[in-house]
Amino acid sequence: MGLWSWGDSYTWGHGGYDATLTAATMQEAYQAALQGGCNLFDTAESYGAPFHWGASERYLANCMQAAGGDQAAGSGLRPVVVSKYIPLPWRLFEPRCMLAALRSSVDRLGVDAVDCYLVHSPVATLRSIKTLASSLAAAVDSGLAKSVGVSNYSEAEVRETHRVLAERGIPLAVNQVEFSLCHALPARSGLLDACNELGVSVMAYSPLAMGRLTGKYSSTNKPQGARRFGDCGFDQIQPIVERLAALGQAHGGKTPAQVALNWLICKGAVPIPGAKSATQAQSNVGALGWRLTEGDVAELDELAIEGSLKFGQHG
Repeated sequence: MGLWSWGDSYTWGHGGYDATLTAATMQEAYQAALQGGCNLFDTAESYGAPFHWGASERYLANCMQAAGGDQAAGSGLRPVVVSKYIPLPWRLFEPRCMLAALRSSVDRLGVDAVDCYLVHSPVATLRSIKTLASSLAAAVDSGLAKSVGVSNYSEAEVRETHRVLAERGIPLAVNQVEFSLCHALPARSGLLDACNELGVSVMAYSPLAMGRLTGKYSSTNKPQGARRFGDCGFDQIQPIVERLAALGQAHGGKTPAQVALNWLICKGAVPIPGAKSATQAQSNVGALGWRLTEGDVAELDELAIEGSLKFGQHG
């Protein structure tokens, strides 16, 4: 489950236009996700920036503590925590800067170590890909990160990071990229195939195009806030949503969102949709336990919009 919305006012309206998003609804979403079998929670030091740096990590810590730490009541699942480091231009000294940021994240999260620690983006950094990869290795050596990955990396950057880490005996676990039916570029550029070749899991952020694939929005009812990922014309999106709805009916009444998430699963990715409430978390869980047919996937492949890279994205 992606936790960008937790503590974010600019894009997701927490404390602003979305008065329904509260600490209580976050707790309910967390519990619903775990009880439904979804135990991966993706956060970042920057979620909540610029005014509430680390807010999402703190909210997740509160949820884990309220639920009893390692397990939610009745779920039997331990939360798997992913967080991310932004190599800001003034963070000049590596691995010192990354390790300091990682310690701060671990403290905010109230854990001994994060399960996976990612470089948030290769953009706006004065450090080389090799330097950042070496810093990720240092994060594992420190014991503060159990595994490491990257986000928004191109195929070439993934291969270089994989090589540097392999020299240290450390696998590259994840490349987290924008991936949805409104941004199918990872599947068409060769990035998905390259990650599969190297044994790197592809984690799909904005898998519902920031709500656009749910059927909730239209050209006259657009998402609020600065939701730029998956932002393309609703004349392009509407045929996709209509087909998602039809396929959902053919698969026992699944929603367009559940079909869109299942398409990503069938493509071999791990989608991390957000959830502001228990209802949304339960909807996300409904993407599990069934699969689209090969014909369904091929049909959606044809409808998918390739999309383009934005600032902060190389892959």
